[in-house]
Amino acid sequence: MTTGAQTPLSPARPRRSRLRTFLPLGVAVWLVLEIWLLTMVAGATNGLVVLLVLLAGLVLGSVVIKRAGRRAFRKLSKTLQQQQGGAMPEAARPGSEGNGLMMLGGLLLMIPGLVSDAVGLLLLLPPVQKAVSRSAERTFERKLRQARPGTLGGAFQQARMRQPDGKVVQGEVIRDEPEDAPRPPLTH
Repeated sequence: MTTGAQTPLSPARPRRSRLRTFLPLGVAVWLVLEIWLLTMVAGATNGLVVLLVLLAGLVLGSVVIKRAGRRAFRKLSKTLQQQQGGAMPEAARPGSEGNGLMMLGGLLLMIPGLVSDAVGLLLLLPPVQKAVSRSAERTFERKLRQARPGTLGGAFQQARMRQPDGKVVQGEVIRDEPEDAPRPPLTH
């Protein structure tokens, strides 16, 4: 079933975001910098020192991630026990930070390289975690305020069907049955 709308002949290409433009360049620069620093350290000392630094970062990063994961699991268990007991779980305190930045710091420590190790160690410091968390929260709220209304909801309303010849038929899903009608069980 089609709506009768004509398919545009030359669809306009959406403008590429700055992040998608500069992210590959940033990753390439970061990789070159990491390799250059490792070769400089290897030239100043020897390859064994570089190997030990990389292994120490791997071990420290795995310990940090394990510790943050255990802390997150304990917090989840405590919240579930409170909910099962009938009590409402306590709301997140404004000063408390999550484990996400600690896990990111541990992951950066595990990635081979001196720059990633330095950034990972910085993310383990509580003042840096608070500053990064506040900055990320402000950025997220600003992006939410700038978002056009209905962009995400419109995406859920639209449906695309691919025909055998490769054409895309755009349409809208309309349910005729009442909301309280029982649904058949899902199979497969």
